[in-house]
Amino acid sequence: MTSLTEGRHAGGFLVWEAFRDYTREVVIIATGGANPVLEPGTVLGKITASGKYAAHDPAGVDGTETAVAVLWGMADASAADVDAVVLLRGPAIVNSNDLVFTGTPTALEITAAHTALAAVGILTR
Repeated sequence: MTSLTEGRHAGGFLVWEAFRDYTREVVIIATGGANPVLEPGTVLGKITASGKYAAHDPAGVDGTETAVAVLWGMADASAADVDAVVLLRGPAIVNSNDLVFTGTPTALEITAAHTALAAVGILTR
């Protein structure tokens, strides 16, 4: 019998949001970087110099060290910057088990990211 594996779905991390037209926005995902292909639910940081978004990097020094948004759907920025929908502000609640962190962050770094998301109204449960 064939086994099928279901991948992540756009918005699959979302438990609740107040008003989708308020909590979501289209932003630019920066090209390149260590992780140019991002899955739905990827925690993002905002690059201070350009205002573009990239995968949250706790070791970053360019603004991505602070978690500020969650990617709604798949984004492939390997060839060029791409527009993508993100959960940018709350009030909203997300499933912490469905959030995607690039690399191997420590429990302390994940907790710090959850705290940073809570600061913009995105609560993790």
